[in-house]
Amino acid sequence: MDESVPYPARHLAHYPKTKAAAERRVREAAAAGLPAVILRPHLIWGPRDNHLVPRILARSGKLVRVGDGRNLVDTTYIDNAASAHISADEALAANPDLSGRVYFISQGEPIPLWEMVNEILRAGGKPPVRGTIPRRLAWLIGAVLEGVYAIFKLPGEPRMTRFMAEELATAHWFDISAARRDLGYAPTISTRDGLDALTRWLAARPV
Repeated sequence: MDESVPYPARHLAHYPKTKAAAERRVREAAAAGLPAVILRPHLIWGPRDNHLVPRILARSGKLVRVGDGRNLVDTTYIDNAASAHISADEALAANPDLSGRVYFISQGEPIPLWEMVNEILRAGGKPPVRGTIPRRLAWLIGAVLEGVYAIFKLPGEPRMTRFMAEELATAHWFDISAARRDLGYAPTISTRDGLDALTRWLAARPV
């Protein structure tokens, strides 16, 4: 998909709901005269990542593949995400008519999601994911666990949610042609080179 796809009518989690709300606020501000563009870097990762990489590594040995494993995903290496922000700032300064526009940012290299998960596990010296669970069953388990956590007001988050089941089993990658055209964005670090850098960084961390 590209930026022409509208916001969904409903959200399965607060995270995408609040992201959409934030985008609407920025677009309203841009319409009122604030120079601003919106970037959507998808699944940022790399050295010093304190979100995606550690969550995957911490679940080593407990992860199971959701769905048939053929769903493609595109991610964003951290250096490319930073570069996109610089490119957007420079492009907006040169062309104020870009204000209020939205741009997907990624590697431009969609690959099977579970291949990427296994590459991150390998970078951390962990074994690959071996088990599999059907998408619908994962979704149902997520719905039940969400209900249990809500009823009993349990802390933290369930190990599976409906949103997580959809994310892990659905293809989600985006056309970055607009960012290339309007912002001059081009990913300079390939996924392979990024994974090599992540491997070196993880190996150098104290145990």
